[in-house]
Amino acid sequence: MNQADKQAMTTIDPDDIGTNSTDNTHFSTVLSARLSRRSLLRGGAASAASVVLGAIGLSACGGTSDSPAAPPPAAPAAPEKLLGFSAVGKSLLDSVVVPAGYTATAIYALGDPLDAATPAYKNDGSDTGFENRAGDHHDGMEWFGLDADGKASDSAIARGLLAVNHEATTDEKLASFFLHAGGGTTTLPRPAAEVDKETAIHGVAIVEVRAAAGKWEYQKGSAFNRRLTCLSEIEIAGPARGNRLLVTKYSAGGTKTRGTLNNCGTGKTPWGSFLTGEENFAGYFTRAATDDLARGNDKSVAALRRYGRNQGAASRHGWESAGADDKYQRWNNSKTGVSADGSDDYRNELNGMGYIVELDAYDKTALARKRSGLGRFAHESAAFGKPVAGAPLAVYMGDDSRNEYIYKYVSAANWDAADARPANRLAAGDKYLDNGKLYAAKFNADGGGQWIELSVANPLVAGYAAYAFADQADVVVNARLAADAVGATKMDRPEWCSVNPANGEVYFCLTNNSNRAVEPSGAQVAPDSANPRAYSDIKGGASLQKGNPNGHILRMKEGAAGAAAGIFSWDVYLFGAEASADPGKVNLSALAGDQDFSSPDGIVFSAATGICWIQTDDGAYTDVSNCMMLAAMPGQVGDGQKVSLSYPKAGGGALVLDTHVGKAPTRDNLKRFLVGPVGCEITGLCETPDGKAMFVNIQHPGESTSHLDIADPARYTSQWPGNAGYGAGKRPRSATIVITKNDGGRIGS
Repeated sequence: MNQADKQAMTTIDPDDIGTNSTDNTHFSTVLSARLSRRSLLRGGAASAASVVLGAIGLSACGGTSDSPAAPPPAAPAAPEKLLGFSAVGKSLLDSVVVPAGYTATAIYALGDPLDAATPAYKNDGSDTGFENRAGDHHDGMEWFGLDADGKASDSAIARGLLAVNHEATTDEKLASFFLHAGGGTTTLPRPAAEVDKETAIHGVAIVEVRAAAGKWEYQKGSAFNRRLTCLSEIEIAGPARGNRLLVTKYSAGGTKTRGTLNNCGTGKTPWGSFLTGEENFAGYFTRAATDDLARGNDKSVAALRRYGRNQGAASRHGWESAGADDKYQRWNNSKTGVSADGSDDYRNELNGMGYIVELDAYDKTALARKRSGLGRFAHESAAFGKPVAGAPLAVYMGDDSRNEYIYKYVSAANWDAADARPANRLAAGDKYLDNGKLYAAKFNADGGGQWIELSVANPLVAGYAAYAFADQADVVVNARLAADAVGATKMDRPEWCSVNPANGEVYFCLTNNSNRAVEPSGAQVAPDSANPRAYSDIKGGASLQKGNPNGHILRMKEGAAGAAAGIFSWDVYLFGAEASADPGKVNLSALAGDQDFSSPDGIVFSAATGICWIQTDDGAYTDVSNCMMLAAMPGQVGDGQKVSLSYPKAGGGALVLDTHVGKAPTRDNLKRFLVGPVGCEITGLCETPDGKAMFVNIQHPGESTSHLDIADPARYTSQWPGNAGYGAGKRPRSATIVITKNDGGRIGS
């Protein structure tokens, strides 16, 4: 999530404003709650102790009668207890806080060189060559093991590749100011040298890491290291390949596009490839103030508006202003040419962004592929259901913008276990991800729901009055419009999703929504059973936050048909809230002080331990604590109870709705594990197969620093990770950390 996504920020990324103006049904209209001023204790450091596994004693060998008596056998090692650590307290420190008995170490940060020819990062704004350096805003991440011979390995625990998303960059106005010597330009036109840096720090990195003598380091100069940026050539795959909607000056055949952008969540396929989601892409493009007329007010105008690009919209960084070179002009999404198909301009360029992108982390020669069959929207992660031989595969996804939708893709091909280790991973992707069905979710008030197919053969789609779909390519490219057509449920910003390996249930983080209101107006929508809160929260004793500022985590259980099921049941696993909030209207999960959180964003189930790791990207609760990561051992859908919420309306009467709340957590199955430095988001998580090394990303520390303070490090709101001893300079840097347990045990025990 970008810095502008924060609930409390006044400058909002256009992608997150919400462009869903449909009147799709909400199952109730209801609920308002007002929090009193905060009364929680501030700050706090790590707890003094955590459960530590006992050492295994050596018993003496048997001896003769002349031998001294053998000592008694040592006591057996204490059994591992998941979530046995002592919860950490809230923290406002500019550091990474983990439980006693654990160590967190930065290993890969913005600007780190990826090849031997690139010099060490000075971190003073003078660095160049970012095509061969670590990008910015580390986000989602996956592990790909390597054996001693450098071959792919599912069991390697000391050597591997990290596939890391580099989502965005810290900016206040136009310039990525920590990247430039004087903070960069804040007016147009932008210098080409600045823009070239900024485009290069977006995208994806593949970086090798190794452990030696218990110490993890990234490997500068590894043959596996590489970057994908905004300018890397990428194939279009699936239904949209070669379609008129993808025709541009760069690809007259509509089969390729240039670059991947705003890469947020991730996924790992059952055949061992990497998936990255393109999230808030629209704000990087500009459109002329007269572009609607230039397009003849055709249906492309409706599509552009639905994806957040009204005519006259300014771009986030002004990259289009850096010169006449094609690599700059492609950021102008206006119709400037005279061709009928768009082959002489970039009127269709926006249609090339917003996909799940697949790449082979082990093979730098293979072009990445945008899997259009999975739909185009503000993608976060892509989570596969549990593969079952002879059954189709399901991929679950969310559209991270206010009042957007939850999606599922179901492959036409049934899973063949032999494809788990294919000779060509991207060919396996062609098999399973290019031919299938796309669905949007509709949630019912009774705790059930339906998956509704987004197909040009669906009469609701084919007959949609607001947009005339031409073919299935049009449906997947404009998936938001298709989901509008079928009446999918508007959600509170669907972020990451993950599948519980114990039972196959799917968990979605719904991070927050300032557009929920009991009596909605304009772009606001009323609460419903699956998004049941609309309340007011006071931040810092003064700032009023309305809607659903703290977010919640929803979970779904598929019907008997599994991946192909058309129905599901659901409940809300956890409601984000401060511990002292009204338990009947806000803190519906009865969170205690060592469990409370706000704005859940990342969510990952550990394959090694089954622990559910929850990460926050928050602006609503940061007067009390920096962003955090919690560890949980969830139950299952339906383990709690139905809760009825009733609130008075301003004009009299009451709004009433029922929601379904999971069993309240205990201090043994939900604990705060980590708190990050000032201004950061905690995001991205992967681990070695034994669960003993965990990699986590610290994104945009110090993002609230003013551009005007670039010359005075004392005024930076964060100096991490430099203040922790990593790298040169005091400018804050996004970075990957590795967490290990001091006794060698599994993370979370």
